[in-house]
Amino acid sequence: MNCKLVSMIVPLLAFSINCFFLPRDGQSQCRLREEKYENVYAFKKPGFIDFLKWRVTRLSLNLPDPESHNFPLAPNDPSYLRSNRKDTTITWIGHSTVLIQMGGVNILTDPHFSDRASPFQWIGPKRLTPPGISLDDLPAIDIVLISHDHYDHLDKGSIERLDARPNGKNTVFFVPCGLKEWFENQGIKGIVEMDWGDEYRHNHTRIVCVPMHHWSKRTIFSTNGTLWAGWIAETKGVRLLFLGDTGYSPLYKEIGSTYGPFDLSVLPIGAYEPRWFMKNQHVTPEEALRIHKDIRSRKSVATHWGTFILTDEPLDEPPKRLAKAKETAGVPDDEFMVLMHGETVTIDGSGNNHENH
Repeated sequence: MNCKLVSMIVPLLAFSINCFFLPRDGQSQCRLREEKYENVYAFKKPGFIDFLKWRVTRLSLNLPDPESHNFPLAPNDPSYLRSNRKDTTITWIGHSTVLIQMGGVNILTDPHFSDRASPFQWIGPKRLTPPGISLDDLPAIDIVLISHDHYDHLDKGSIERLDARPNGKNTVFFVPCGLKEWFENQGIKGIVEMDWGDEYRHNHTRIVCVPMHHWSKRTIFSTNGTLWAGWIAETKGVRLLFLGDTGYSPLYKEIGSTYGPFDLSVLPIGAYEPRWFMKNQHVTPEEALRIHKDIRSRKSVATHWGTFILTDEPLDEPPKRLAKAKETAGVPDDEFMVLMHGETVTIDGSGNNHENH
């Protein structure tokens, strides 16, 4: 089959396939808004015709061969990560999957270790860079933060493998409204479902659910039937903000004013072209830097690039644009960090970055 035709059909199948349905009501803590969830600053999401227009238009683009990209993995020390109970560290595993260690708590975001961001492992966006650390080499995970239900952020195989680990039953999954039943259907027991503004204390860690500027869809019939969310985690004086996927909006100044400043933030910088289609869904690197300033983050780490080809910009473009934006704005390079897959950075109380492990 013609490769360009496949490139159009594959996302279309992932977009439209009805694999399983997600709940829309009956949640004790969550409030549906007119049967669908909406953004704080509402926008008109591109529809199916727009999606087809984008997929057809990109056939005429001279997009690079995905196999031409080769991002090397950074060496890491899983034994250090497994034994660490004191240092604040962040390890970029790939896409939106990050391991954060703070105050002796191990936090994993949007775990994705599978070969494809798809309901199937034989079709759909293929992983071009392997996970920077294997799931089996992870330390015991205390908390998992899930931002929303898109397949590049909520991966069934990875969730099942995490739960099946020897210590997996001790992991608590924090999920936005509407996703609890999906996790229960996978046999997961430790689930906390939260709405925007909800707070929860897990042992010594404070978790706050905050808005993102995005949307949700896992099947053709489930658009905005579940919520999308950012997460604040705070323990022993360290405050983290995780955003899995977002467009830019004024709400980040509000989050910064209400909950900031943050010691460490995880912000997306990729999957932004074409702008007419992606503007309200994914930020550019320049907009990510703007969010970094809005939320008053002392340190930020860039994610959502270099792992899957989801949109039209070159795979290696986002960090280059971020570097230029930081230079123009006079932001130190190590204030908004771009890590290699698998790279671990230790951050001390003064904000300095230590050597990788």
